[in-house]
Amino acid sequence: MQISKSDYMLYLRHPAWLWLKKNDKGKLPAVDANLQAIFDTGHDFEQYAEEQFAGATQLGFSDYGEYKTLPLQTAQALEEGAQTIFQGRFEYNQFTFICDVIDVVEGKLVDLYEIKSSTSAKIDHEYDLAFQLMVLEGCGYKVRNIAVIHVNNQYVRSGEIDAAAICETTDVTEAVKARLGRTKIDTVKAFETASSKVCPDTSPLLTGLGPFKDWFDIYKTLEPRLEGSVYELGSINAKAYEVFQEQGITTIDQIPETLPISKSIDNQLRAYRNGGPIADSLRIKQFLDSLEFPLYFFDYETMSSLVPYFDGMSPYIQYPFQYSLHILDSPEAELRHVEYLHTSNSNPAEPLVAAMQSHFGESGSILAWNMGFEKSCNDRLAEFVPSAAEFLQGLNERVVDLMTPFSTGAYIDHRFKGSASIKNVLPVMVSELSYKVLAVQEGGAAQRLWMQTILDSENQEDKVKILDDLIEYCKLDTLAMVEIYRKLTKL
Repeated sequence: MQISKSDYMLYLRHPAWLWLKKNDKGKLPAVDANLQAIFDTGHDFEQYAEEQFAGATQLGFSDYGEYKTLPLQTAQALEEGAQTIFQGRFEYNQFTFICDVIDVVEGKLVDLYEIKSSTSAKIDHEYDLAFQLMVLEGCGYKVRNIAVIHVNNQYVRSGEIDAAAICETTDVTEAVKARLGRTKIDTVKAFETASSKVCPDTSPLLTGLGPFKDWFDIYKTLEPRLEGSVYELGSINAKAYEVFQEQGITTIDQIPETLPISKSIDNQLRAYRNGGPIADSLRIKQFLDSLEFPLYFFDYETMSSLVPYFDGMSPYIQYPFQYSLHILDSPEAELRHVEYLHTSNSNPAEPLVAAMQSHFGESGSILAWNMGFEKSCNDRLAEFVPSAAEFLQGLNERVVDLMTPFSTGAYIDHRFKGSASIKNVLPVMVSELSYKVLAVQEGGAAQRLWMQTILDSENQEDKVKILDDLIEYCKLDTLAMVEIYRKLTKL
């Protein structure tokens, strides 16, 4: 049994998470394609961070045999005078880690760097590096400086990627060394937990690093829950869970009406106790009366990447490559649909905006779901197409958020699980429409498939089908808004 730095980080998130990984891995969710794409993006960034170190020795492994011999390879490289090592492995007792960068100052005095695809150094990185520091000191090294190399989110691409400009380095030496004493205690506990024959307490209240929701989602799958369980409520946070535990509440029916928890959960409980949805017809009517025909139901799909693909783009910013637009010219009119999907490896901005100029009239309300996203996309498009800035600003002035009746509590249904997301509202309001019948069912998959297929030239044997699937997915987003609008009008 060995504890790697990723094992240790799992322990800090929740002890049972580490135990399951080591002893009952089948109960943990598998890495899906979207999460794998995020990992791959992080690997892509490493090459730019590594360019800061000339003449480095690249190690690493491709199979388990190489992994086992990597500590010996690392020691040999250092003995032979390697100044900088990428992906070397160090072992101390039962603890091991693979470094991103070890830079030798002289003898056994080294600097330690961690490469992260985030846009800043985070507390998690301090714990990660404290583990590495403990192992290095156990191996007889003295660590002088410790830093995180991360993404500069202010970087704007112009020509070839500027490796120095897209990277930022943050010194975390003092913060990491301050955590060393506690790390020596917690790593022993992590080893004992992983070696135990019994799974530790799985209570969500033991969640440490990371969002409460991450472990809570796993926790809910470990044991079957009765119908009407409090876990059917959405938006449960650590505070709400603690209240339920303290009062022995396991089902929604047991929650006292006088128990304040959170606005989101309180709204769910009101609808649950009502035996059905609660609609404030006056507020809904006021919202609908504010709309001006023709109505444009509008939705973007966007690309986003750590390493910008085109000039003028920055890390992690969302840029549209597709939109769907359903148009209702009058209450009695036949619904019309138009769309745009970019299909070439080039910046989508100009042709996409040109299509929009042909599809939008000069008046009428534009309905989006969570409108801040569409409006911010329009602002970014204006940066690429300055000649259309006035047109895009005019669109923003006409945008109305169809999510408003749900996000403000004018319409409440406990089956929304405390969320005003269209993915939660649609199956309740319009059960005959479903994303589940589509090949592409959510925005993350749409983004990943388009970027892989169009920008990275992957999936070429399935390209036609993927593009058709993307059209159907985006089309359902706006059709869903149309049908939800129609349901509201009936109220």
